[in-house]
Amino acid sequence: QVQLVESGGGSAQAGGSLKLSCAASINTDNLCMGWFRQAPGVGRVGVGYIANIGRRTYYADFVKGRFTVDRDDSKNTAYLEMHDLKPEDTAMYYCAAGPVQTLEPSLYQSWGQGTQVTVSS
Repeated sequence: QVQLVESGGGSAQAGGSLKLSCAASINTDNLCMGWFRQAPGVGRVGVGYIANIGRRTYYADFVKGRFTVDRDDSKNTAYLEMHDLKPEDTAMYYCAAGPVQTLEPSLYQSWGQGTQVTVSS
């Protein structure tokens, strides 16, 4: 089981930027790293992922062009860079690791504790 720890959350104004990090306890170069978010009263939703092979990325439509997922396997760390933030991006953000390239949360085995992002208008 991989231990994951997110950091970098906080408050931002609409139009601003934040960069989240996800540090893994072990090497994850054989795993897909996904980012998810959950707002109060809403289920966990996939934001984007970066594959282990070829570093292929995939994004949910509502973040395309604004968010970027990246990874540095030499540091066992994944990143979610967020630009042009909107109030509706306010949520708890989670990173996850798993063997499948997907935005389906149930297919990820390891999860971080989450980091809060709050965007004000």
